Amino acid sequence: MHPNDPSLRSFLAIDPASDFPIQNLPYGVFSTVGTQPRVGVAIGACVLDLALLETEGLIDLEGATDVFAQPSINAFMALGPELWTTTRARISQLLRHDHPELRDNAGLRQRALLPLADVTLHLPLQVTGFTDFYSSKEHASNVGVMFRGKDNALQPNWLHMPIGYNGRASTVVVSGTDVHRPRGQLKPPDAAAPTFGPCKRLDFELEMGVVVGQPSAMGGMLTEAEAEAMIFGFVLLNDWSARDIQQWEYVPLGPFLAKAFATSISPWIVTREALEPFRLHGPAQEPLPLPHLQQQGANNYDLRLDVDLRAPGASKPAALCSTNFKYMYWSSVQQLMHHASSGCAMSVGDLLGSGTISGPERDQRGSLLEISWNGAEPFDLPGGGQRTFLDDGDTLTIRGWCQGDGYRVGFGAVAGTIIPPR
Repeated sequence: MHPNDPSLRSFLAIDPASDFPIQNLPYGVFSTVGTQPRVGVAIGACVLDLALLETEGLIDLEGATDVFAQPSINAFMALGPELWTTTRARISQLLRHDHPELRDNAGLRQRALLPLADVTLHLPLQVTGFTDFYSSKEHASNVGVMFRGKDNALQPNWLHMPIGYNGRASTVVVSGTDVHRPRGQLKPPDAAAPTFGPCKRLDFELEMGVVVGQPSAMGGMLTEAEAEAMIFGFVLLNDWSARDIQQWEYVPLGPFLAKAFATSISPWIVTREALEPFRLHGPAQEPLPLPHLQQQGANNYDLRLDVDLRAPGASKPAALCSTNFKYMYWSSVQQLMHHASSGCAMSVGDLLGSGTISGPERDQRGSLLEISWNGAEPFDLPGGGQRTFLDDGDTLTIRGWCQGDGYRVGFGAVAGTIIPPR
């Protein structure tokens, strides 16, 4: 049976609302007390220790050894798409309710299946490079209206290519890592000169992250099929943003320190193959992109995304946003095609941020910049208080999933709490 078959069942009891049914099998890196980080997959409320299964000979990686006994997924990704497919199928087989190999081996099952509540999750990949895009038409239009007016909302180049900039791989962190409020140069419009100090307009950006699992040659280009095959999977991504630092520094070269202090990702990489049933075509692109950016496939995904904010001491969080990845104007495949089109070499472990994901409705705005309309429209918190941007002690959480027939393919969550400057 295909690993995406909706009728598949695991021998483990899995809640239908779980993000991690047998149809998902996302990869992550975990450790337990006294052990080294290693690769596993999430299944229900457990993590399956792939390093142990590799050692026991239950997973064949065609001559490669110690692939899963690594503190990142990079070594496995480097083995290529064919092995990604066969390995996922093998893991699915081992977890099926009607397959006895692991199900009936009580000793191995006890060692290989560990409760998620008992493990520590780590950054799942070694990030070799991080690029952030700006590919939601709704988000770009909102920001453009805010700062340039309705008649000049989109810059002339926006409809012709995915706009992006190179960020910092060194400050990509796993969910649960506290985020220090950044410092930088600040210059309000009415100030005569800048000052240096803590950011006062700290924001989140709701994004998806594309994990590149195969390299491309310097000097070359990528077809649509080649770019798609290079994508190993996706993570939830929060590209924290210091709006007041950004406003002063971004002319003429774009974001720099305002985006370099922290980028949070979820600990689980959901494979491109697991998302296959949820693919759909994105918005119509007018004008038609240049030939090297045209796509024929359905390269968007019906993937729900929710964001909430919990203030210090609050009894419940405030729901900020509920939107969908399907709204993205430029697809992840187009972003990768564009990235390589100049001859830029892509590497195993590159991470591409989708850019803020907003939808057409007011409750689908994927940043506080939009939600509070640059601070002009404060929003209420449960139990009292208001926000325009993030305060110290606030915890921001993003969740995402694709809903199948009786199961969901989810990402868990990416969360971070704002703490004072170091």
